[in-house]
Amino acid sequence: ADPDASLLLVAVGETILAVGAVRNDGEITMNYVSPSARFRGASSALLEALENRARESGNTSCKLLSTETAHRFYLDRGYVSDGLPQHKFGTSSSYPMTKKI
Repeated sequence: ADPDASLLLVAVGETILAVGAVRNDGEITMNYVSPSARFRGASSALLEALENRARESGNTSCKLLSTETAHRFYLDRGYVSDGLPQHKFGTSSSYPMTKKI
């Protein structure tokens, strides 16, 4: 466990729909939603909670590294590209992104 990070869950009953992590420096290191929960608002709710946690830690922005699949999701929620695509997550492109919070 990372003492400089928070782990947040979205659950209905005992079923976990999404999990995310944010470091105290405002870096979102995980935002995963179960395929069965996609397009039901779980990831948006989790992202908002992660941003709120970053704000509570004194940050004025969040940063993350987005997969190709999630890139549009983050753009639609106010994130902007912040550098050249990288080769991470076993894919051809991962996008550094930031957002003022």
